[in-house]
Amino acid sequence: MPLQSLLFFSIVLLTVVQGQETEVAPAQSFRNEFQILQGHTKREAYKSPLPYTYIDPNDLPDSFHWGDVNGVSYLTHSLNQHIPQYCGSCWAHGALSSLADRINIARNGTGGDEINLSVQYILNCGGSVAGSCHGGSATGVYEFIQQKGFVPYDTCMPYMACSSESREGFCNSVDTTCTPMNTCRTCTRKGCRALDQFPNATVAEYGTYSYVTDGFGAVANKIKAEIYARGPVAAGVNAEPLVNYKGNGKIIRETSIFKMIVNHIVSIVGWGMDPETGDQYWIVRNSWGAYWGNMGYFNILMGHNALGIELEVSWATPGTFTTKNFSCHVDGSDCDAGRMEWQTYEDPSVQIGRRLRHN
Repeated sequence: MPLQSLLFFSIVLLTVVQGQETEVAPAQSFRNEFQILQGHTKREAYKSPLPYTYIDPNDLPDSFHWGDVNGVSYLTHSLNQHIPQYCGSCWAHGALSSLADRINIARNGTGGDEINLSVQYILNCGGSVAGSCHGGSATGVYEFIQQKGFVPYDTCMPYMACSSESREGFCNSVDTTCTPMNTCRTCTRKGCRALDQFPNATVAEYGTYSYVTDGFGAVANKIKAEIYARGPVAAGVNAEPLVNYKGNGKIIRETSIFKMIVNHIVSIVGWGMDPETGDQYWIVRNSWGAYWGNMGYFNILMGHNALGIELEVSWATPGTFTTKNFSCHVDGSDCDAGRMEWQTYEDPSVQIGRRLRHN
C-alpha cells in the first residue's frame, strides 16, 4: 500500500474508533478535538529543506528543552483552553503556542514582552478551515493564516473560549462572527471600536511528520531535528489516559494500538532521557492549565508512537512579525501608520547555505 494511502487509512481508522472509551478513566469519555475540516485542503506548504536533511541525528544531544536552554526559557506562557468555559480548542492552542515560541526563539528570547497570538481570532474567523470549539487541526490553523495573511497578537482579541456553535457558559451572549470588531478591537467607557492597524504575525511555511509516512524508526530523529533547529511543534495524542494523569515526572509508556487514537493536540517542546533505563521521552506542553500534570506538562516515551504522539506532528515557520506597533491613542484613534516595524524570520537552512557558500 502506498504511504499516502496508508496514512489516509490510518486517519480514517482513527475517525472510526475515536468514539470508543478506554479503561483508563471509565467515568469519563474525552470528546474528539482533532478534525480535518473540508475547507482545509492543503496539509503542507513548504520549499525549504527540512532540518533532518542537514542535521546528523548523532549530533543531537541526549536531552534538549526550549524551556531551559542554558537556564533561559524561550517558551511563551502556558494557557488553559477550558476557561472561562469549556472549549475544544486544543488544536489552536497547540498550533499558535508553538508558532509563538518560534517567534520568541527568532528574537533570541529578547526584544521586550513575549508575543502571544490570538486563539480567539482563529475561533472567530477560521471555522471553515481551522476549526471551532468542537475541534480542528494545527495545519488548518497554518493554512488559514496563510490565506488571511495574518494572525493578530492576543492583546487586541483575548481568549473567550467561544465559537459560533458554542452553547457553554456565556457563549450564547457572545458575538463570534468574523468582523473587524472581532479581529482586533479596544474599548473605553464610551464603547468599543475596531482597529484596522494592529501588531500581527504571518506563516511562511508549514508541514507535517508522521510515524506512518516518515518511517516507524526514523520519525523521532526527524522530529528532534525539527525541534532543535526551529522550535516546538504541535502534535496529536490520545487524551483519554491524560485525564487522570498525576504527573510527578512519570513517563507515559502506553503503546497499545487502541491508545494510538489522536483526539487532542499538544505541543512538543523538547526531549529528555530516563537515567535509569536510557529511554528517551518527549517533553510535552498541554493546554489544560498549570494545575494539571507537571505544571501543565507531561513526559511521554519517544520512538514508539505512545498514545499516538508521533502520528500527527505539525510545524510552521513564521514569516514576518511586528516588533514595533503603530502608536495610537488609548481609544485606538490617531494611529501613526509610519511607525510599524517588522522582523522577517530566517530559516536555519538559509544560514547553513550561507556558511557553505563562504567555505
